[in-house]
Amino acid sequence: MLIRHLSYFTALAEERHFARAAERSSVTQPTLSAAIKKLENDLGAILVVRDHRFVGLTPEGEKLLVWGRQILADYDSLKEDLTGSSEGMTGALRLGVVPAAMSAVAFLTTAFLDANPAATVEIRSLTSRAIARGLDSFDLDGGLTYLDDEPIAHVRSMPLYRERYLLVVPNDHDLHGRATVSWREAAGERLCLLSQDMQNRRIIDRLAASVDAPIHPAVVANSFLAILSHLREGGWASIVPHTFMHLVGPQTGLSTISITDPAHRELLGLVVSDREPRSPMAKALLSAGARLEIAESFDAI
Repeated sequence: MLIRHLSYFTALAEERHFARAAERSSVTQPTLSAAIKKLENDLGAILVVRDHRFVGLTPEGEKLLVWGRQILADYDSLKEDLTGSSEGMTGALRLGVVPAAMSAVAFLTTAFLDANPAATVEIRSLTSRAIARGLDSFDLDGGLTYLDDEPIAHVRSMPLYRERYLLVVPNDHDLHGRATVSWREAAGERLCLLSQDMQNRRIIDRLAASVDAPIHPAVVANSFLAILSHLREGGWASIVPHTFMHLVGPQTGLSTISITDPAHRELLGLVVSDREPRSPMAKALLSAGARLEIAESFDAI
């Protein structure tokens, strides 16, 4: 009963609407309202601010939301642990991935599904900060993100590979044919880059600033597809991780040049919540990550 009532409460907190929360929970609105009232009576605290509709959570309700998510996550992990089979996991793996790591995500999910053929995977393109929030709220089982730069707290991490940086230019560009360029040269180009809410962009900004060459892109986006679209249009340049070329392959009319002075490699890897006992899904994800050799797949780029 407590588990069911907590699930109704968290649904209400997330939907912020009684009717939508009831629909999500597959119960009637009176049933959901009665369950919330029962929670309030049992805990001796008002949890929800009401005024003929949902207004918000009280301070006590905010505290319960944190505990409730943890209790529900532990309950799901307990069921997974008790019903586990030799065929591996059967639920859905929820994985947050920063855009710069999308080139590598298939290595991880393929290894995971090979070991857990009855499971499914839900991949979400998120910022590193959103991944941290998702792990804290038990909305994610794991993340693929940067490990050294702005590291996420309260996680267990597993290094997977290091990215380096390339300048992508049209073949008719003055820099075409060069093996390397400096960060100062790259910063002076007509650039399209990821937006500053993306950690990849903040790393690029920091590297350019280290040689006193601030970057001012004319176009920013939260997707590498938008960047590729501009590169294909012509007249644009971009700074991308070398793994980007593994994803898109050789592009007619475009050249890649390694950026040095300073040369830099940034560590990316897998993160899961640093909690004990660790959930079966997190353990299965770490096991899949431990079998990978992603760096070798990217070395030829």
